Amino acid sequence: MSSIGTRIQAYRERQKLSVGDLAERTGLTEDFISAVEQSDMYPSLRPLVKLARALGVRLGTFLDDQVSSDPLIVRLAEREEELTMHPDGKEPGMVFHSLGRGKTDRHMEPFFIEMLPKSSLDDTLSSHEGEEFIVVHSGRVRIRYGQEESILSPGDSVYFNSVVPHNVACAGDEKAEIYAVLYFPE
Repeated sequence: MSSIGTRIQAYRERQKLSVGDLAERTGLTEDFISAVEQSDMYPSLRPLVKLARALGVRLGTFLDDQVSSDPLIVRLAEREEELTMHPDGKEPGMVFHSLGRGKTDRHMEPFFIEMLPKSSLDDTLSSHEGEEFIVVHSGRVRIRYGQEESILSPGDSVYFNSVVPHNVACAGDEKAEIYAVLYFPE
């Protein structure tokens, strides 16, 4: 399986875009895009969403390396780490496991996400078109939505419009686990 950074670079090159062109389209710096393509490290999901939009692909395109048939079944024992966010550039903060990998005609991005305490280091609010639905499986999760802040516990859920600036992170010193479904309109 090729890395997400390698796939981003391939899509950029296929469209005959320079790193500078992609930086202009996304508002990200050339240095940042080069680092994503070369070192495959991300501070948060936000830049990946910007890169996907600028390249005209769905976020899941960066994760797919095989095509499945319907129905797509992901067994717990076969679940793989797909993407790790590093909010401080070093230590992992969130580990994403795609639950839709291979379903190329999907319109939602379902994930199981391990939220490590380091995830709370990134308190930047992000916004993008679409919706998000989250169910807390274990631990405690902090959600900032506009001016409001809430703490969610196991079994709690939240469904919101992603265009409102928001931030989701671990709350406390123990790892939290969530199931999240992100919807990005075409």
